Amino acid sequence: MKIIISNSGEKPIYEQISEQIKELIARGELAPEQMLPSMRYLAKELRISVITTKRAYEELERDGFITNVPGKGCFVSGGNLALLQEHKLKDMESFLTQAVYAGRLAGVSLKEMQDVLTVLFEEEQ
Repeated sequence: MKIIISNSGEKPIYEQISEQIKELIARGELAPEQMLPSMRYLAKELRISVITTKRAYEELERDGFITNVPGKGCFVSGGNLALLQEHKLKDMESFLTQAVYAGRLAGVSLKEMQDVLTVLFEEEQ
């Protein structure tokens, strides 16, 4: 599991960790029931405080992405496919909102935007 943190970013480190783990889960790089690195190990690897990794894992557990099994560790939740789909849809809506804003600034019509989206969508298939 590769996580990259930025000390100069606007987001707190625990939030960066949490978001990157969510992305790994959403992309299927972390499978359901897969064990995550221990909080201490992750803190050592990232050269940060254990308190920071604990906070990231607590946020992930609160949001339903992981489950903490006392004495065994933290695991990717198995039954959160709907939650992952909602996360992906939220990201897509964010990108489309930016695209609509850029299109409006450029004077692009809804029909033109739909045509571009159709072409882009069909290229990926």
